Parts: sequence; C-alpha cells; structure tokens
Amino acid sequence: MKRAAPLASRAPKAAYTDPLAEVLRPGQSVELLKELHILTRDGKLNQDSRRKLKQVYHLCNFIEPLLEDVLGRQDTLTLADHGAGKSYLGFILYDLFLKARPGAHIYGIETRDDLVEKSRELAARLGFERMSFLNATVAESITTESLPPRIDIVTALHACNTATDDAIQFALAKQARHIVLVPCCQAEVAAVLRKHKNESFGKTPLSEIWRHPIHTREFGSQLTNVLRCLQLESHGYTVTVTELVGWEHSLKNELIIATRANAPRRNARERLQQILIELNLQELEARFLGTP
Repeated sequence: MKRAAPLASRAPKAAYTDPLAEVLRPGQSVELLKELHILTRDGKLNQDSRRKLKQVYHLCNFIEPLLEDVLGRQDTLTLADHGAGKSYLGFILYDLFLKARPGAHIYGIETRDDLVEKSRELAARLGFERMSFLNATVAESITTESLPPRIDIVTALHACNTATDDAIQFALAKQARHIVLVPCCQAEVAAVLRKHKNESFGKTPLSEIWRHPIHTREFGSQLTNVLRCLQLESHGYTVTVTELVGWEHSLKNELIIATRANAPRRNARERLQQILIELNLQELEARFLGTP
C-alpha cells in the first residue's frame, strides 16, 4: 500500500513577498531612495534604512495636507525649501506628491556649490524637470529674480540661528500661504540676554530665569520660538507648534506650522513688544517687529 505523503511536504509554499512593496508607495523612485541613502546601494532595506523611510513618511504626513490645500485652491503650486542641503525634503515631496502635477515647482535654496550642483544633476537624471536649485543665502533669496514673486509654501528645516528668521521674512515677503519651520541653534536671543544680564538683574526678577549660562542658552532658545510665533500671528497667520517626533536624534525637534488666515491676532504685536521690553531685548525689535 502506498503511503500518503507527510502533511508538511504537501503544504503549499509561501508566496514570496517583496519587502520593498510593503513600505514603498506606488510609483516611488527606488533610484532616488538609493541616492538619499534611504535604501542600500543594492536597493535593499535594512533596519537603519527602514527607520529613515519611516521618518520621511512622518514628515510628509505634516506637509501633504498643506500641498493639498494649495492645489485644492489653484492649479499651480510653488514651494521654496531653505537651507536645502542635499534637497532631501524637496526630492521626496516631488517624487511622492508633485511629479504628476504639472503646475507644481520646487525650489531648493542652498549656499554650498557642490550640493547645489549635485541636486541639479540628480534632478536631471531622474527627469524631475520642475525642480530648480539656487546658490543663495536665505536673505539673498528674498530679492533674487530667479524666484517668482509669490511662493505658496516655505520650508526651513534645521536652518541655523537667524536663517530661520530670514526664512520667515522671505515667507512674509512672498505672501506664503503655509510656512513649515524646524528651528535650530537659536543663539541670537541668548546672546542679547547675556549681554544685558547685569542690567536686567536690577530691572526684573524674571532675570533669574537666565542667570545661569545653561539656562540662558535654553531659555533663549525657547523664547526665540515664542517670539517667532507671535511675529507670525501678528502678520495674520495661525500657528501650530508640536514635536517633529522621529525626524532625527536631536533636541532641536520643534515643528512650527503657520497658515495665512489674513486675520492678525489682535494683541500679538503688542505682546511681542511687551516681552522685548520686559526682558531687556529692545535691540531685537527690528528682527521681530520690522516689516519685510
């Protein structure tokens, strides 16, 4: 009598599952992800690259609704990414959301020649025709003729110290509808606090908040972002502040998203000015109260 085959040998083989198919979005460029070192050179996902990709999607979750808002109102969209570096953010946004939208254009603004040139080469190789890269500081970009007079969305991720403030001035000058900021290394306010520390001791007991150097640094960083939010609100923006969880292992993890509502918060400018006076920071009035 012929014996039946063991059940284990008759079980159907498991279908092969491509690990990339589980995480990549339809039509996403594998070549781009290799160039950005999100995928390994042979196109594989390891633990580190899987983490990087998760971070990318997390950031995009914040920005995608802003893109949809603009494109829901008009057929065109312009986005300027300040301190673009390797234009990591611009390439991902273009690839995931904008390459099929013929009216959308992304501008990467960066001061390092080699990074600007590499971004241009990569965009040409990938056929990302509606991406442009400018070698300019954030301040210079406000007046350059290489950019259109209106920019819909302005981003500045980890733009150091006053470069974030320059990005805000750029956004105000370009009448941006949305602004996305992840500030970094806010040293200017702390330096002014330190400069007038002795004078402040006799002026307000609040000076105890920044009496010690480590507190000066941390309080100055916190205060800088508070002043920026008030500045944006005084120009008619609604502001949301949250954590950019998982973007990088850094304490500089504060995400500020501002949307133009054409309804300035009534007392924002007054509050801002009162804070500058109370904390002996009047010399920064041009920074936070000046008009672009």
